[in-house]
Amino acid sequence: MAIVIPARNEANVVPRALSSLLLQNVAGERRIFLVDDNSSDGTGNAARAAAGILGLGNKLVVIRGKPLPPGWTGKVWAMHQGWDAAREMRPDYVLLTDADVEHAPDNLARLIAQAEQGSFDLVSVIVKLHCQTLAEKFLIPAFVYFFFLLYPPQRSSSPRSKIAGAAGGCLLVRTAALEKVKAFECIRSEIIDDCSLAARVKSSGGRLWLGLTQETRSIRGYGTVTNLRNMIARTAFNQLRHSSWLLAACLFGMLLTFVAPLGLVWTEDATAGWIALAACILMFTTYVPALQLYNVNSLSAVTLPLAAIFNVYATIYSAVNYWRGKGGRWKDRVQDPLHL
Repeated sequence: MAIVIPARNEANVVPRALSSLLLQNVAGERRIFLVDDNSSDGTGNAARAAAGILGLGNKLVVIRGKPLPPGWTGKVWAMHQGWDAAREMRPDYVLLTDADVEHAPDNLARLIAQAEQGSFDLVSVIVKLHCQTLAEKFLIPAFVYFFFLLYPPQRSSSPRSKIAGAAGGCLLVRTAALEKVKAFECIRSEIIDDCSLAARVKSSGGRLWLGLTQETRSIRGYGTVTNLRNMIARTAFNQLRHSSWLLAACLFGMLLTFVAPLGLVWTEDATAGWIALAACILMFTTYVPALQLYNVNSLSAVTLPLAAIFNVYATIYSAVNYWRGKGGRWKDRVQDPLHL
């Protein structure tokens, strides 16, 4: 197995992430290809030191990233370079993972077993995100909830559906499927690279599986409302294909679904009030599993309308950034530029 990690200024988290991969309880040869994407904080040296402490330096290849060429987003270009080096070992599988993800000891074995048992070409799990601060407890469960509304796992797996969801923090893909879609060249300009790759694999006849994990987790904390807004805004308007009409429809749909029922509960029309109350109960009930996943009090389900309003705000902010020529800003790069 080849493991490709794109890393840009991740010196503070990459040692834990790398160590968790080097100590995996999984059969077969594996090698990690970490692409140091022009970091200024010594990310590559931190990675080498972590592997050296474990006496597994021979399992790590640190690749100095080349300058970003026109038409490529930073992460996809880094993954392309990692894959270009990894393909020489002719692996059966490639794991694409982020530099801030700490893997459970049996995570790779589970991913491979899932792929083998279900004959899946691409298997991914949403890692457990950092959820400690008040802002994170308010928005992280909602983020996961809304993601699954967009990409229901059953529909992602169904060959009859065009929906193709994936989670780029931990994504395992068969080499044959990756080569069939010409690897990363087919998604070179995408900032939602995980779902874009899943869509290419699925359209080529591949099978997908998307799930959750509680043991494999992100080390990165978002902490504040501003950081969480920026995380959502990075891809929100791109998800809407930069369409003002889709933006308006999205905002209307979010407010109608998650905010309007709460306001209509106390309407003078008794029938409308009961329907609105039933909608609220359904909305809050379906949100509880996401809260439980993050050990947040189930009574916090009543905050879902507020989280929906925040997501509306972050989506508008994403659109404004795009129109200002600062779309998809991440790691000091504008990755979704406005094309006039």
